[in-house]
Amino acid sequence: MKTPVTLLPRSTAVFAFGASLLLASAAQAADGWVNLFNGKNLDGWEQHSGKAKYRIEDRAIVGQTVANTGNSFLCTKKTYGDFALELEFKVAKEMNSGIQFRSEFYTQDTEKEIKGKKKKFPADRVFGYQYEIDPSARAFTGGVYDEARRGWLVELKDNPAAQKAFKQGEWNKVRIECKGDHIQTWINGVKAADFHDDVTLRGVIALQVHGIGDGTKRKPGEEIRWRNIRLKEL
Repeated sequence: MKTPVTLLPRSTAVFAFGASLLLASAAQAADGWVNLFNGKNLDGWEQHSGKAKYRIEDRAIVGQTVANTGNSFLCTKKTYGDFALELEFKVAKEMNSGIQFRSEFYTQDTEKEIKGKKKKFPADRVFGYQYEIDPSARAFTGGVYDEARRGWLVELKDNPAAQKAFKQGEWNKVRIECKGDHIQTWINGVKAADFHDDVTLRGVIALQVHGIGDGTKRKPGEEIRWRNIRLKEL
């Protein structure tokens, strides 16, 4: 004998669905993780520096190269200091990219002294710590580059385990932790960088699409995808 099925009234079903969403949100708040990307639009983000194309597809942010523009950055509108950041990315085989953290930009041309050296920053140029995304044979994905400021802080030539952790053509898992002057990075669970630096202790998170010049050597249209972007303040 079949067990009779009881259908909930529409209002009750809607209430139950709403309650489940509230419970999920409460669980997220309880463990401290917050989604920086809602999977639907770019609310909470804004583009700076260059004119690469960014769009939403299959609940991922897609960055696409274009010719005749500098490095482009899709930045969070909020700034973050001490945090753990996790996300996934999949990148074209020959494309260079990165994830900015504790990064900055000025609204007008500015000159600053960095570690005893004067540096000029054009208006709107994003600069600061970058988690390198490098699918080339060099294999520096997970290293840390100081974008538009000091250059390499942590290369991976002495870390073969991290160099081998990147997965070509697949989704890769990123983790970045910043607490005080202590900065650590991982690629697919393998430690890549672990160092101390206190030049910038707070700034934006940003998704970089590297410039390709006039498009002669590198054809426009290469893409990188980022998804499941979440952050926990420490």
